[in-house]
Amino acid sequence: MATSTFEKVKKIIVDKIEVDESQVTMEASLMQDLGADSLDTYELVFGIEEEFGITVPEDLAAEVQTVGDIVKFLEANL
Repeated sequence: MATSTFEKVKKIIVDKIEVDESQVTMEASLMQDLGADSLDTYELVFGIEEEFGITVPEDLAAEVQTVGDIVKFLEANL
């Protein structure tokens, strides 16, 4: 499941932040490595909610630092 969750998250990140797919790794920092700003972060949250059919707590968006953090949250809550 980790791979498919990661692949879906990667697709959302590439679409919302408009970065190259090769930059999106589990260790990549959303802001430092991928250049996301707070608006991008909320776009990601909306994309994730749509793709996975879940509601992401507002405080989580502020806590998430890396792509891996998103994947871990999703795997724990799906």
